Amino acid sequence: MIEQHIEELRAELNACFEPSERCQIETELEIAQAELIVMLAEQDGSTDAEPPF
Repeated sequence: MIEQHIEELRAELNACFEPSERCQIETELEIAQAELIVMLAEQDGSTDAEPPF
């Protein structure tokens, strides 16, 4: 699901020419990619889902 969202954001970014909209899409894409990295790290056990405190 998150992978599909990332692909959709990439497609939107490629089709977008307005600078302010591009910036917003780029930010959303970076957040989605970070979420995917965390999700994958939690799945393979390389990080804990619990906060350190």
